[in-house]
Parts: sequence; structure tokens; C-alpha cells
Amino acid sequence: MKLSLYEQETILLYNQAEDTAEVYTHDRKLMEKLTCLSKKHPEQVCKKDKHNFTVPKRCVSVREPYSAERRKAASERAKAAGYRPPIPKPKAD
Repeated sequence: MKLSLYEQETILLYNQAEDTAEVYTHDRKLMEKLTCLSKKHPEQVCKKDKHNFTVPKRCVSVREPYSAERRKAASERAKAAGYRPPIPKPKAD
């Protein structure tokens, strides 16, 4: 069954007593990132099943949005340093 974009949610659950957070997601990119992290750091990031992961709470953060000026300055610094964005992988159908 294919979920609509609205139904493809991500839920973060954690409490003050534990050092880990539970992540439930249908976001394809986040699932790929968490799967990769679970292979790279299996002692810290645990893939429970296709959509459920356990991560250290310190990996969960909320940041202030970039202002247009800050974004432009970061872009100019990256260009001056020769940074090129990664080439996207071809989609497998």
C-alpha cells in the first residue's frame, strides 16, 4: 500500500530518563541515512525494523533557521573553497 506524502510521517519519541530516542519514519532519505548510520555505528544506532530506529538523544536537535544573509555567506564560502555538491544517485525503479 502506497502512502500519500501527508501520511509519510516521522515521529521522534524520547523521555528524560533514557539516553536514546526512538525514530519512526517513512521519509526515504532519513531511512537511508539512519540505515547507513546503523551500519557505521551499530553500538549507538539500532535499526529495529524497516521504519523504526533507536538513536542517541544527542543526535536529535532543533536548530535556528538560516537567514538569507547567512545562507548566502555560507554558499559563497563553499564556492570559494571549491566545494561541489554531491551528484545524486540514479533512482532505481
